[in-house]
Amino acid sequence: MKTQFDVIVVGGGGSGLACAMAAAQGGADVLLLEKQPKLGGATGLAIGSFTANRTALQIRAGIDDNPDDHEEDAAKFGPPAYQVKNNRRLRRFFFDHGADTLEWMGRMGLRFYGPSPEPPNRVPRMHNVVPNAKAYIAAFQLGLLRAGGTILCSAPAEQLVVDAGRVTGLVATVNGERHTFRARAGVVLAAGDYANAPDIIARYRGPEFTAIEGINPHALGDGHRLAEQVGARLVNMEIAYGPELRFVPRARDGFEQLLPSKGLAMRLMGLMLPLVPKPVVHWMIKRLLVTWQHPEDAILSDGAILLNRQGRRFCDELHSPSREVAVAGQAEKIAYILMDQRLCTRYSAWPHFISTAPEIAYAYVNDYLRLRPDVAIAGKTAAEVAEARSLPAAEVQNTVARFNAFATGLEKDPFHRTDRPSHLAGSRWVLLGPVKAYFTTTEGGAAINEQMQVLDEDDRPIPGLYAVGQNGLGGIVLWGHGLHIAWAITSGRLAGTRLGELARRREMTQSTHSLANSAATAPSSWPR
Repeated sequence: MKTQFDVIVVGGGGSGLACAMAAAQGGADVLLLEKQPKLGGATGLAIGSFTANRTALQIRAGIDDNPDDHEEDAAKFGPPAYQVKNNRRLRRFFFDHGADTLEWMGRMGLRFYGPSPEPPNRVPRMHNVVPNAKAYIAAFQLGLLRAGGTILCSAPAEQLVVDAGRVTGLVATVNGERHTFRARAGVVLAAGDYANAPDIIARYRGPEFTAIEGINPHALGDGHRLAEQVGARLVNMEIAYGPELRFVPRARDGFEQLLPSKGLAMRLMGLMLPLVPKPVVHWMIKRLLVTWQHPEDAILSDGAILLNRQGRRFCDELHSPSREVAVAGQAEKIAYILMDQRLCTRYSAWPHFISTAPEIAYAYVNDYLRLRPDVAIAGKTAAEVAEARSLPAAEVQNTVARFNAFATGLEKDPFHRTDRPSHLAGSRWVLLGPVKAYFTTTEGGAAINEQMQVLDEDDRPIPGLYAVGQNGLGGIVLWGHGLHIAWAITSGRLAGTRLGELARRREMTQSTHSLANSAATAPSSWPR
């Protein structure tokens, strides 16, 4: 087995594949290691939004935009307490390069729909890849292989190799055997977040959150652990997107997985997209939307209740994150959302929706009943929908009666709610679920500079070590749709391009030294 390469990339998601492909296209001999049997990572689970400014699609739509405005708008998303911890310099640097990344992907055949608005962004900036995020994975994998790169799946990296203060390789298990791989130019960490790593979550968020799962079950903080092994400084590790309630995924791949994500079919689909009526495009995106999405908190604020498998309420539905912690403590870590006739009517039309991809598609009650019958059921009574999901009907009826006694002021709420919700009634009921509490992603990562070099506790680069995507967030806060994928692919492209250049320089230097040595040892009859 070959063990010597210019560049070794740990992780086969969007950031790792983009980095490996860019490095290989630049002339580097690249090895990509993925611990799972197939590529994709968290990127492969996403809708595929890519948010950027000054893009060709913006220009075509007559939209005037710039990185300064984008940075200012980005600070308006998410909790202010998190935004004050943002690395503004690095995030501003990122916003300088997103449009170039989008153009780079266009040259490899990827097509995008948009730009679409997402307030408080002042102009539309969100671009959605056609047909879904798996198109990124297919395109990068093909590009890497065409450029001569090597991919090893089911090959977890276990530790970095350091010689004289420089990261020179790593140890990985391949086919059950440990191998040491050497990297002449550098090792890149691109192994995703730690949303499903209870020990890391407990360390930085608190032990009460350890039962909450990550939306990507394989997000175990592998890259963060490797970085910490060699003295990397980790920043913003307490910041996470979530916990939040999300519908459980389909038991099998849905319609969206049947759409072409590679080859000529994908390109034809992208070329034809401008000719497709917007309602049809929105319908396609809606199919994606209901696959992996979370119900809006407003549903619970408006009076829906949470039930466990025993048909009982178990928490104050209005308070997060204690609500999500309570869900994770239920049997099978699941719960259900019960809606009465008033709520079913309210969440059947704008501006009240079950879930959304902002300003692109909105999913209402009937959308879930039609597209996700596995997580949505309707009936004439609460007992009817309860029985359809094997919840004890009598217990559900009793729960509704007790909630109505609280809503009308006859009883105090056992979970200390102090609001006055509407009582639950009517001849149309919908039960949504199962829902689980998930961390969508985590915002902590290794400190890096603008060359994607990992920094130590004294802010000095650790020679030979780079980090991209969720491993190399560097303190930037990426609230809002489309920024995580944009950072993953942009940081990967920039790191890969730099490493490709370093590999070429090294090869040229070695060639020059070889020629000089040959000339120095040549017989006197050789030309000098």
